[in-house]
Amino acid sequence: MDALDLLDIDGLLTGEERQIQETVARFVADHVRPHVADWFEEGTFPRDLAPELGRLGLLGMHLDGYGCAGTGAVAYGLACLELEAGDSGLRSFASVQGSLAMFSIHRYGSEEQRQEWLPRMAAGEAIGCFGLTEPDVGSDPANMRTRAVRDGDDWILTGTKMWITNGSIADVATVWAQTENGIRGFLVPRGTPGFTSRTIKRKLSLRASVTGELHFDGVRLPSSARLPGARGLGAPLSCLGEARFGIVFGAAGAARDSLRAALDYANTREQFGRPIAAFQLTQEKLADMAVDLNTATLLAVHLGRLKEAGRVQPHQISVGKLNNVRTALAIARECRTILGGSGITLDYSPLRHANNLESVLTYEGTSEIHTLVIGQKLTGHAAYR
Repeated sequence: MDALDLLDIDGLLTGEERQIQETVARFVADHVRPHVADWFEEGTFPRDLAPELGRLGLLGMHLDGYGCAGTGAVAYGLACLELEAGDSGLRSFASVQGSLAMFSIHRYGSEEQRQEWLPRMAAGEAIGCFGLTEPDVGSDPANMRTRAVRDGDDWILTGTKMWITNGSIADVATVWAQTENGIRGFLVPRGTPGFTSRTIKRKLSLRASVTGELHFDGVRLPSSARLPGARGLGAPLSCLGEARFGIVFGAAGAARDSLRAALDYANTREQFGRPIAAFQLTQEKLADMAVDLNTATLLAVHLGRLKEAGRVQPHQISVGKLNNVRTALAIARECRTILGGSGITLDYSPLRHANNLESVLTYEGTSEIHTLVIGQKLTGHAAYR
């Protein structure tokens, strides 16, 4: 039994869920942990991981058909947990691919669009991204400036999207734009004239992840590029709900990996003639963090069961995202203090996780927005409108 599993949360899982979690954990141990510090330092994400994730069935794994595994919500969450235990950048890649790009096509696309893109994306042969956030529009996507205008049977797309995970390596972008009939979604393949992208450099967080800026300069798209089922802001927000669910589990993975690193270090690092794990102040830190980790993991599993039953509500996902990300960030920072000076190097994971979680705290809805979502549920007043 995992020493960090104080409440036997493993006992709440099915055999299939445990098997999926163990499979992903082995993949991370073999293919990610030996290299992730270098990827982070170099600011690179190895694209060749995509087909490896596809072979494991992890891309769009919670979707049905088109080469997708069709697993339950908890199994998908546990995969996110293990991926983010490796690095938030790895979970972000899989999350954007499956819960944003693929989910948008699966739910709102035509059958032709699904057949064209989903099997290749599930296999990791094609990479997708999700263009919603803009340079001047983040938490208020209803006021996006990207526009799509009809021109005969075609659409002309103009605008810019910012902070787009996978943006500069994606083969297809799901792009959201204002039209005369409200917000609509479009599929824009790489190489379409007028569509360009650039990689955002000099990041201090999510360095083992590709973050891009997308530009659309009068991009002409056929009518078949529009996602026919996507009407209004609720469409992209529903996709974000899928991605936020994965973050609830993923953050717990980053916290667990940080705590495990600190616990191992505390048991081997000696001061004053004994391991620092034997000192009361260190044990208090470890105990408090273990309780918080177990609470966060229980919350994630509970939300997964609600989602599988078709009962999960958006404000409940906000509770999970808000609680688990800030809990994980606090744990990663505290673990660094146990590691002392060694903790500021890439030889240990907690500060890398803390840097990454600074981004996770902001994306897929800032902590402030999730706080106000919960506040609206409690009071009936929408403070951000």
